[in-house]
Amino acid sequence: MSARPEPGGPPARGASRGILILGIDPGSRHTGYGAVFKDGPALRAVEAGTLSCPAREPLPRRLAELARQLGELVDRLRPATAVLESPFHGLNPRSLIVLAQARGALLATLAARDVEVREFTPAEVKSAVAGNGRAGKDEVARMVRLLTSYREECSEDATDALAVAVCFAQRLRMDRIAADFGT
Repeated sequence: MSARPEPGGPPARGASRGILILGIDPGSRHTGYGAVFKDGPALRAVEAGTLSCPAREPLPRRLAELARQLGELVDRLRPATAVLESPFHGLNPRSLIVLAQARGALLATLAARDVEVREFTPAEVKSAVAGNGRAGKDEVARMVRLLTSYREECSEDATDALAVAVCFAQRLRMDRIAADFGT
């Protein structure tokens, strides 16, 4: 990307008025992110990666570092919406508490930058991306690459984040179709 993106808009000047969606797969040590540009029915992955915090740092410092990295990412990409995957209930209580604290840092950072936030369950994401709420990670990753034309290698966390962004884009599409039919 050579030009700085407009807020929630396309990366190149003169392009159509789509939206940039930032998908986030929260974690206390590794948080995946994936930016997807939606222009009509077309989806294009713009960027994906992982925000990582030093494992040996105390939790408050890791959370501050996570918030700092997300803030820089949001300031650079300027997404219209951020979409997070909601926590999986199978986590042990300690992990769930730490994940909730990381999510709090992420949500506070997004709110401070006036970014709209949406959330989807893992089953909703899998269903929207792969057509099956119980799809495996490989199937979801394959569909993300197919739907967004993303060819770069990325971590599982980043792929999950791209999937969350695609889920929101697919939901927008379905909402518009429903509105067109007056339902």
